[in-house]
Amino acid sequence: MSSDPWGRVDETGTVYVRTADGEQVVGSWQAGSPEEALAYFERKYEGLVVEIGLLEKRVKTTDLSSKDAQTAIGHLREQVDAHHAVGDLDALRARLDKLVELVDARREERKAQRAKQSDEARHAKEALVVEAEGLAQSDQWRAAGERLRALVDTWKGLPRLDRKSDDELWHRFSHARSAFSKRRKQHFAQLDAQREDARQAKERLVAEAESLSNSTDWGQTAARYRELMTEWKAAGRAQREHEDDLWNRFRGAQDVFFAARSSVFAERDAEQTENLKLKEELAGEAEKLLPITDLKAARAAFRGINERWEAIGHVPRDARPKVEGRMHTVERALQEAEESEWRRTNPEARARAAGLTGQLQAAVDKLQGQIEQARAQGNSAKADKLERELAGRQALLDQALKGLHEFGG
Repeated sequence: MSSDPWGRVDETGTVYVRTADGEQVVGSWQAGSPEEALAYFERKYEGLVVEIGLLEKRVKTTDLSSKDAQTAIGHLREQVDAHHAVGDLDALRARLDKLVELVDARREERKAQRAKQSDEARHAKEALVVEAEGLAQSDQWRAAGERLRALVDTWKGLPRLDRKSDDELWHRFSHARSAFSKRRKQHFAQLDAQREDARQAKERLVAEAESLSNSTDWGQTAARYRELMTEWKAAGRAQREHEDDLWNRFRGAQDVFFAARSSVFAERDAEQTENLKLKEELAGEAEKLLPITDLKAARAAFRGINERWEAIGHVPRDARPKVEGRMHTVERALQEAEESEWRRTNPEARARAAGLTGQLQAAVDKLQGQIEQARAQGNSAKADKLERELAGRQALLDQALKGLHEFGG
């Protein structure tokens, strides 16, 4: 009989293994010596040790599922319980029991992790839904559209929830996207209609602008072009493929008109500059008539100067007030001289002036007599009062005498 610490072979060739529950039959060996029988079944044991070690490593270091791990543990446990090996089978059972505990712990850990991931995914998807519902009301069509597309990509990268929750959140998310798309479609449809209206309006403006381009009614046509520009701005933008072409035609028509006007105005400006030079010379000639000593000669000379003035034509607008002001100064001097001459030679006016002067002189003489009488009587108060009255009458008399003097009297 042969034996070792964990097993033995009896005289009949039966192999036994020692366990906590007593000896268990491993098998029968008839092919060789007892030592060979023990060595054979010990190698079987070493094989189980290796397999259990490999399974422990897989459980600890890989993502082996709990189900697959339990299946593998069960398979090994069956081999250990079959007692077809010689060795410390109780130790192997203990290792398998610990491995079961580890698998259970890993399963709970993964379950908790999945619950955490699911909770995080739920919050992430709820946040995406809230943002999408906010974007559904946005008028920032390009930015909001791009953001919604990015949210879809983010959604696809998140784990699925339970079917009910996932479907409910997706419904809200999808509805928000659809609402935005519907509003954007309506907006651009309305915008297309507005741009078509703008195109038609600008076609009419271009047609009128082109019809006016050869006009020589400079002022009225320029004013109308300004009105057309105001109407153009108010019409809004046409479609991109039409806007630039319409604008080039519209602007081109204006350029034709304003280029022609500028050419004419340049000639006119040159002519008016020459006119200004001539009128300045005439103004200087008129100013030489001042001061007026011979009214008749000055009037005749000014008339001749004015006739030449009127024949010259327009001068630049900004220079007109100054040069015309010089002529008006001479003209006013002539008018004042004529009025003075008229007053001097008017018999009726002279008679009225003489009569008024006589009346005032008589009043002054009378007051002087009354003052002398009051002084002689010692009535100083009355005399002072009369003297004040005399001063007023004397001032009027002096003024009247001056007027009479102008009449040559």
